[in-house]
Parts: sequence; structure tokens; C-alpha cells
Amino acid sequence: MLMLVLGKGKTGSLVAQVARERGHSVRVLDWKENAGAGALTAPTLAHIDVVLDFTNPDSAIENMRSCLALGARIVVGTTGWYDRIPAMKAMAHRKGGALLYASNFSLGVQKFFQLTAQLARLQEYSFEITETHHASKLDSPSGTALTLKQILLEAHPEAQIEIAAHRSGEVSGLHVVAARSQSDSIELRHEAFDRRGFALGAVIAAEWLAGKSGAWEFREVADKILAGLL
Repeated sequence: MLMLVLGKGKTGSLVAQVARERGHSVRVLDWKENAGAGALTAPTLAHIDVVLDFTNPDSAIENMRSCLALGARIVVGTTGWYDRIPAMKAMAHRKGGALLYASNFSLGVQKFFQLTAQLARLQEYSFEITETHHASKLDSPSGTALTLKQILLEAHPEAQIEIAAHRSGEVSGLHVVAARSQSDSIELRHEAFDRRGFALGAVIAAEWLAGKSGAWEFREVADKILAGLL
């Protein structure tokens, strides 16, 4: 496959490296080379199997619009644009393109999401989320923490669920979901040691998306993808 990675930051660069390790051809563009999504033209995308976006919210929206308008396929690891999900999904379906997005592409985190959904079925429990990341992380709370909150709210729409966000040192990512009742407490914990798990999951997601049309959040199809790896 030929993949186009948008973004030359730490995560984008690692995604490109992992994709090459898995035998794919890779092109990489930084924001200067793709200002205003100007590089995402029909000739550029004609031979690209999947685009992977690891930029920023404003750039991601521009990149999705350009890719989907041309019927291309795009995996989006950027967060902070989710108010545009309905519009992007509609464009993917209308133009025959494909969109796959996630707040966290780590396969371990996908399992963590599933376990959180099971935990959320408990009644008579209150829930809270704690997340810790490196000091340079800009968004707070993290996209992963917001997804965890969404999962809990799906089971408890009226619940007040707090997220405690901490920024410290070089922590790659620590998320804890706590459930407490009058009688006991339960905690689920996921700790990332580096970005590689995230990058690997994004590349595997791109491999799955090739040749497809439609729009999905990664956790909607994670079981299918994981089953294909067994």
C-alpha cells in the first residue's frame, strides 16, 4: 500500500516509520508542504491508498474536506474537531470516500474502552476519570479521557462524571477509571510507555480501511480489526 502521512511531529513521524516497517510505501507532508490542504489534489491522491492525519484540529478539518471531496480514504488521529463529525460523515457517504477516526488508536486502549463499557453497566456506582500526560500536551482533558467519559455517559446519561487532568514531566499517557459504591471500589488503568502502540494501531486501521467506503469511529470496528490479527 501507498500511505500519505500528514504531519511530521513525533506521532506522525513514528506512524510513517511503523508503516514502512510493515512493508508499506510512505509519503510524508508537514504543514508547510500542505498549507490549507493545498497539496491534497486529485493527481496527488490518485495513487494513495490511505491518508493518515496527525496535525491539529483546524488542519484536520481542511484535510478531511479535501480528501473526502475526492472520494479518498483518511484515518484521523487528530482530536479537537469532533463537533464536525456529522458533516464529515455525511461527506464521506455522499462522495464515496472513507473516514476512520479515534481519540486513541492504541489496540490496548481499545480493549480498555471495551472494559470500561462493561464496568459502566454497574448500577449504584459513581464514576470518575483521572488522566496524566507529559507537560507539553496541549489539550486537557485528553481525547482519550473524553471518550471514556462518553462511554460512561452512554450507560448513565444523568451522571456527573468528573475528569481530573494532570500534566507532568514526560508521562506518555496514564488513564484510570474508578467506580465506587458504598461497599467497594473498582479501578481500570491503562498506562502507555511510549507512542508506538498508538502508531501501530493507526497503521493497522489504515490497512483495514483500504478499499472501503463509509465512516466509523475506531471503537465501532475494533473487534473486527483485532479478530483479523489473530
